[in-house]
Amino acid sequence: EPMIMSTVTTSIDSRGVATLTLDRPEKHNALDGATMGEMYEALTKLGTDPQARVVVLTGAGASFCAGADIGHMRSMMNFTEEQNVADAQVLARLLRKLDEFKLPIIARVNGNTFGGGVGLVACADIAIGAASAKFALTEVRLGIVPAAISPYVVDAIGSRQARRLFLTAAPFTAAEAQSLGLLHFTAAAEQLDQLVNEQIDHLLRGGPQAVRAAKQLVKRVSHFHDRDVLGDETARLLARLRVSPEGKEGLSAFLERRKANWVPQE
Repeated sequence: EPMIMSTVTTSIDSRGVATLTLDRPEKHNALDGATMGEMYEALTKLGTDPQARVVVLTGAGASFCAGADIGHMRSMMNFTEEQNVADAQVLARLLRKLDEFKLPIIARVNGNTFGGGVGLVACADIAIGAASAKFALTEVRLGIVPAAISPYVVDAIGSRQARRLFLTAAPFTAAEAQSLGLLHFTAAAEQLDQLVNEQIDHLLRGGPQAVRAAKQLVKRVSHFHDRDVLGDETARLLARLRVSPEGKEGLSAFLERRKANWVPQE
């Protein structure tokens, strides 16, 4: 049953692939308070759905996400600094939810992506963009900075590239976004779904618990540098997964040359 909201739509198929669509095409899927709130709510619901295994995040219409809604920003000019802090925290909360979401997330970047939209892409595990899409971190041209998205964007593209793009607000192409590491793949618009489906197939062949654990593992390892502690932690993680029902099924399926029980039937 699709969950109908005014700015975000969610659907889930029989394989457990959930599609979360930013649905304000007339506003280029810009992020205002309502949209961010609904997206957070949609993710919270998906996080408790036992059927869900993969999330695809995309935009309706020509754009993926144009960043902060200008009308929303204009209205915030007349609010106090404290009220603006609370407003900025809504985006920070949403990005953290996306980044730490237990299921794998694929960003299907169907079109132009600016400001906060770049942050959404940076929080996805796999990012696939339409070759025609344009990107920019335009904040300094409005006299502000890409604050909430900065940890995720810097993580995705590195501080050297972030310096240039944060400071210049220069536009960049999908091909450049791929070379920066913001996108993993680019494709002509009509090939976008084929690429997305290839990645979904890869994800569905992995053990669901293992895929989640792999996502957490990367996060833990990339922000933690004590090799002794990590060596012990990673050994325990591997041991725990090996003796789990999923680990035993995965190895048995491999040895018996059959598909594991979590792989969708053709």
